[in-house]
Amino acid sequence: MLEIREITKIYNAGAVTEQCLFDHFSLTVPDGQFVSIVGSNGSGKTSLLNIICGSIPIESGDVLVNGQSIARLKDYQRYASMGRVYQNPSLGTCPNLTMLENLSLADNKGRSFGLSRGVNRRRTEDYRRELAGLGLGLEDKLNVKMGSLSGGQRQAVALLMATMTPLQFLILDEHTAALDPKTAEIIMRLTDKVVREKRLTALMVTHNLRYAVEYGDRILMMDQGQVVLDKADAEKKATSIDEVLGMFNKISIESGS
Repeated sequence: MLEIREITKIYNAGAVTEQCLFDHFSLTVPDGQFVSIVGSNGSGKTSLLNIICGSIPIESGDVLVNGQSIARLKDYQRYASMGRVYQNPSLGTCPNLTMLENLSLADNKGRSFGLSRGVNRRRTEDYRRELAGLGLGLEDKLNVKMGSLSGGQRQAVALLMATMTPLQFLILDEHTAALDPKTAEIIMRLTDKVVREKRLTALMVTHNLRYAVEYGDRILMMDQGQVVLDKADAEKKATSIDEVLGMFNKISIESGS
């Protein structure tokens, strides 16, 4: 279980532009829950992911995983049990390395490389099977450099790489925003498949309200560092896109966005 407990986050403390985004903010995400998070720019949704991952510090409060605090851990230490897929497909992969080399790096996350070879050729067929499961024909491109693949192909591989080792959480940071509509649909279906099959706890920030409604077990809408909509399970299934859009537009008008 993930707990965000009474966190406070202040940007530009002491400056004229000081902004308190989170003021004793709390949130609990049970194991195995797929949470979609929406909100306008500046609502706090991406900052929340960054706080969970340790990319930005907090003034007070705590972040706990299964009752154990991870607030003092560096981001690379947290990533031992977390996977993250970024908005930009190039951030999750190494463009000058082949797909085989990228997958090997992800496969060895958290282990000591020493002076041994970085690529374990005995795992090649396993990688082929994993890639074949994506349904994009990538299993025959193991020796192709990542930089020569399309954005959608790279994002699919990034999703696979992020979930190759045992995880507690999968963080999806607007991971379809840079893709064309058709490719985004493919990546969302793959995301749902991976999360369900691997029984992951996932948090997905998205600007696509339809994806937020159609995918996941729970939907959160954030505004100015607060959760203004929180529906899960049957309540979420009964939530329509029009309802979420109406609330989103109302908040945007009130804030002058």
